[in-house]
Amino acid sequence: MRAPILAIKDVRLADGPLMLFDGVDLALDARVRACLVGRNGAGKSTLLRILAGQIEPDGGERNVAAGTRIAFVPQEPEIVGATLLDYATAGGAQAYQAQAALTDFGLNPDKAAHGLSGGEIRRAALARAFAEDADVILLDEPTNHLDILAIETLEEELAASRAAALIVSHDRAFLQRVTTRSFWLEYRRVKRLDAGFAAFEDWAEKITAQELEEARRLDRFIQREAHWMARGVTARRARNEGRKRRLESLRQDKADRLKDSRKDLNMGLASSGVSGKRVVEAKGVSKAFGDRVLLKDFSTRILRGDRVAVVGPNGAGKTTLVKLLLGEIPADAGEVKLGTNLEISYIDQARASLSPEMTLREVLLPAGGDHVLVRGEPRHVASYAKDFLFTEAQLRQLVRSLSGGERNRLLLAKALANPANVLVLDEPTNDLDMDTLDLLEDLLADYEGTLLLVSHDRDFIDRLATSTIGLDGAGRAVETPGGWQDFVGQNPGFFARPPLTAAIAKAPSPKAQPVRAAKLTYKDQRRLSELETLIAEGPGRVAALETRLADPGLYGRDPEAFRKLTGDLDAMRAQLVAAEEEWLTLEERREGLESTR
Repeated sequence: MRAPILAIKDVRLADGPLMLFDGVDLALDARVRACLVGRNGAGKSTLLRILAGQIEPDGGERNVAAGTRIAFVPQEPEIVGATLLDYATAGGAQAYQAQAALTDFGLNPDKAAHGLSGGEIRRAALARAFAEDADVILLDEPTNHLDILAIETLEEELAASRAAALIVSHDRAFLQRVTTRSFWLEYRRVKRLDAGFAAFEDWAEKITAQELEEARRLDRFIQREAHWMARGVTARRARNEGRKRRLESLRQDKADRLKDSRKDLNMGLASSGVSGKRVVEAKGVSKAFGDRVLLKDFSTRILRGDRVAVVGPNGAGKTTLVKLLLGEIPADAGEVKLGTNLEISYIDQARASLSPEMTLREVLLPAGGDHVLVRGEPRHVASYAKDFLFTEAQLRQLVRSLSGGERNRLLLAKALANPANVLVLDEPTNDLDMDTLDLLEDLLADYEGTLLLVSHDRDFIDRLATSTIGLDGAGRAVETPGGWQDFVGQNPGFFARPPLTAAIAKAPSPKAQPVRAAKLTYKDQRRLSELETLIAEGPGRVAALETRLADPGLYGRDPEAFRKLTGDLDAMRAQLVAAEEEWLTLEERREGLESTR
């Protein structure tokens, strides 16, 4: 039997008073693709960094086979270099390998390595890892911020690679396709299953049932020992003292198990007053920005209780479609009719506008006070925060110090406090662990209102959607009953990958510096709001000017006024076109960027 190419043995690591790992063993064999599963906060990212050699544990061993090359893609990659090619070759990859990998992930090697969206940063980091032809690839949430086409590219690259891989991900469909072994980080140790994620959940349920039975047996034994000690037997004092020490040890073991036990979210979701049966009806809707057509002659009807998923490549116009359907921006052609009594709530990082300098308390209580109005009922803020696994002490914590999963839980807490009969979820699954996703799915499945879901998580869509709208980014939009698998089965080739063009302009690069994914700046957010107002009001202004110019006697009565109105109309039209193009640029950036802390 060949030795593993990367292994850790009896690893221990404490984070202050909290013990993260207590005797962790993990061995990765050559060419094995494995997943590492565990709840948020269990230490999965930390364990990957130990395996990558970036963190020294407090105790234990790390063994790497001679000559083994390791590539690591963290949750928040840093892009350094003048161009993407410079970045991709910085780890030792040959230029031709880096060019091929970048092209495979839909990136131009000559593109400047600054001003990238979150998805572009992720794809560049993945391309560099594969270009280095490593023996081991460590991936931390690699599907975050990728669209479905990019995730499929990653699946193909992993299948073709000879490297061993250890992957941390919340994306069930992705893990089912690529893994052949599973590791479970639970209670500060790692358990191993010699099968991929497709078999993991059944196995984990059996392990959990066994541990519950062992805990019940331990409880009964402690009760018997405590009863024996309470009898006050004095004979054989040495034996009694030994039995007492054993009882204390058993009690400590139980206390440790309780301390490490999984804490459950207590999220709730309620629909507000019933909306009309028809929520949205769109007929022949089209939308373009300049020469770029995002939507052409699309019609749909969304009824109360429908759960509609919107899928497509990044930049295809998914968020634009949602805004059109909700009447937030006007269509160029066609009409959109909204139903009655609609109360809309969003779970969307950009809309929530979490200021990094706000505390959790300020996010949940923007007007001050001690009580949150939760679906019409007052709840003390500490009690409500506890439902989302935040302690009272964390209410004073700044948003910028939260992990990605904690920020998403905070967004859920803020949004789910408000009753609504239309719920819009824009990429809600990023950074959430599988248990939280399961609970969110259960809540949404029982939700009596209407759901609009923008997501790249295929499993999440399959579990929830009653219909799926696909956008190809070139104006085509198709709606199919069912989830993602139903859509691709009924529309083969709809998401054909466009060829990478060489026409991507190379912007001048400033001094190379680390670049992280970021949310829109305050200035850009304000400008986006201004543009949305202009785009909404602009057509009315154009129509008013056209009405005045339609007066057949205007030119004869006042030629100067006619010329001024004509100039105003041309300027208004040009301003509207420019505003739409600028809005599209900012909206695509907003859709791709992810907030970092």
